Amino acid sequence: MFASHINTYYNTYMKKLTVTVSDEVYEGLHRRIGARRISGFIDRLARPYIDDAAAEALYREAANDPDRLETLADWDDLPAHEALDEAT
Repeated sequence: MFASHINTYYNTYMKKLTVTVSDEVYEGLHRRIGARRISGFIDRLARPYIDDAAAEALYREAANDPDRLETLADWDDLPAHEALDEAT
């Protein structure tokens, strides 16, 4: 008999997702990550945001980031139309 090793992380079902990115990001992903490795890269990048404990840690970290808090305070002082222009 052959021994089989099952890695549940890599044997999960995958779904196709279409994502639109700028030309610069597209070319950078192909150059740095490689065309056949982009899906795995994005999966690993997004995984902490869907794990409740990891997401909670990210939110806690963001809440204690003085630069982020300063930016939010600056936006609070702007009229809505200027805040929207600055965010884009």
